[in-house]
Amino acid sequence: MKEVVLVTGATSGIGREIVKILAPFYEVLIHYNQNYVEALKLKEQLETTYHRKFLIFKCDLSSEKEIDFMLERIYNEYPKIDILINNAGIAIDTLFEDKSKENFMKTLEINTIAPFLLSKKIGLEMRKNQYGIIINISSTNGIDTLYPESIDYDASKAGLISLTTNLANYLAPYVRVNTICPGWIKTDMNKNLSSEFIANERKKILLARFGEPKEVAEVVKFLISAKASYINNSIIRVDGGKKC
Repeated sequence: MKEVVLVTGATSGIGREIVKILAPFYEVLIHYNQNYVEALKLKEQLETTYHRKFLIFKCDLSSEKEIDFMLERIYNEYPKIDILINNAGIAIDTLFEDKSKENFMKTLEINTIAPFLLSKKIGLEMRKNQYGIIINISSTNGIDTLYPESIDYDASKAGLISLTTNLANYLAPYVRVNTICPGWIKTDMNKNLSSEFIANERKKILLARFGEPKEVAEVVKFLISAKASYINNSIIRVDGGKKC
């Protein structure tokens, strides 16, 4: 049986590309929250291509009850989850003066707390099974690409990096845990940026362009493969190179 991979936030951008690139080699579980149409479209596309079933799971990751229910449904179909990709994330960018506690907490719930809950519930089973891989999709915003308009997003992604270190230590030696930190990637999250802002940001990138979601997915594919069997507790930047 193929290894089972759960990808959160799998219906668009980086998540969708991760699912597509892993589908030939793994039993990929597709998580979504609101975008049922895209989830169904992805499921049907994969089933047509690979002639086997792909399951989709609706879950509001801000709710622990829904997380538990999603995992219950998964374990009704599969004995275990071998690989967890914590990809789902939100950004609520506003002027610093307009930031609210509610928005800050919502961002933390999805970007940091949900990966903690999933990694705890799934990771402890991985440790019991003496095998597992967890990949957290953070951001260079969690390291050194900071914006006051994204102060909540930046904090949540920094927290995810810290979470990675703690998980890697606690779940060792059986579970590998790594973080990928994309820079500017062409996703729906960035589709409303002004052309002037994009031009200014490109000047800061050594490769002088925004990345493609597939370029991040390729790194995920490598990190969960046997070729990366000695990579653990690492932060992998996928940002085109930052100018000094």
